[in-house]
Amino acid sequence: MRIEVTRDVFKLAQVFTISRGSRTEAQVLTVTVSDGLHRGWGECVPYARYGETLDSVTDQISALPADVTRAALYDLLPAGAGRNAVDCALWDLEAKRAGVRAWDLAGLSAPGPEVTAYTLSLDAPEALRAQAAEHAFRPLLKIKLGTPDDMPRLEAVRAGAPKSRIIIDANEGWSADVYADLAPHLVRLGVDLVEQPLPAGEDDALIGMDRPVPVCADESCHDRASLPQLAGKYDVVNIKLDKTGGLTEALALRQAALAEGYGIMVGCMVGSSLAMAPATLVAQGAGGVDLDGPLLLAEDRKTPLLFDDDGVHPPSEELWG
Repeated sequence: MRIEVTRDVFKLAQVFTISRGSRTEAQVLTVTVSDGLHRGWGECVPYARYGETLDSVTDQISALPADVTRAALYDLLPAGAGRNAVDCALWDLEAKRAGVRAWDLAGLSAPGPEVTAYTLSLDAPEALRAQAAEHAFRPLLKIKLGTPDDMPRLEAVRAGAPKSRIIIDANEGWSADVYADLAPHLVRLGVDLVEQPLPAGEDDALIGMDRPVPVCADESCHDRASLPQLAGKYDVVNIKLDKTGGLTEALALRQAALAEGYGIMVGCMVGSSLAMAPATLVAQGAGGVDLDGPLLLAEDRKTPLLFDDDGVHPPSEELWG
């Protein structure tokens, strides 16, 4: 068996800004696993927040034995982008070898479309209102906040899209005092969910705090090992395959989190349809879905995911799984 890693760059439709910075392109790693007859592939997005670079993740993957299996992979690589791309490529390879879809291998029902959030790029309030108005037809909008001017931005989005549901991602940008001060306004403006309001290492302040809007763990939740540290702080966990280290752990985390009473959100980094494809399996019936990466791109894979009024559809056989 052969494992190959390549770098791909996808231009964004427009500059995309969050509190940590701006980008004009998505840089991803594509992993291909082949046995001579069949080929499986997966995609990951190394994330600097977790100490990952394109080079470091490439080195991780290149050091794997050629005959690695999904079961062995979990002892060879930590949760993260590299393990994700290889795990998803192995799922794709196994499905093609067996002549079935990946969800059949996982023992899941055939997936259907799920409504996904559309993320607005961080900008001045007037520009955000214009963005929101342009996308007011979408049922769910996501706003990247975490700055001193968050309330004017949130007010602007609500004015631009009065009927859309809203999710806020604070990207660890608030303090406990800021969150407590903003919470009543989030209720007033009809916010559905707040992602990671406090830094991951400082979220003990959420224990015992009134949470009138559900709070979702993003940077604080990577895989099942994260769950014991979330008790009393969060209501929802955001499952991202680049954090869990692949579809295998993502499905296990979903099951464990539901068993402990957490709501489920399924999110993504900014990547192509190949990165989103396995996540559509985890997203089935989730309370919140944020798999809009391809909608932010100016270019995508040859056979992209279908997005329509019903949401993001599961992948075709030509794309993945």
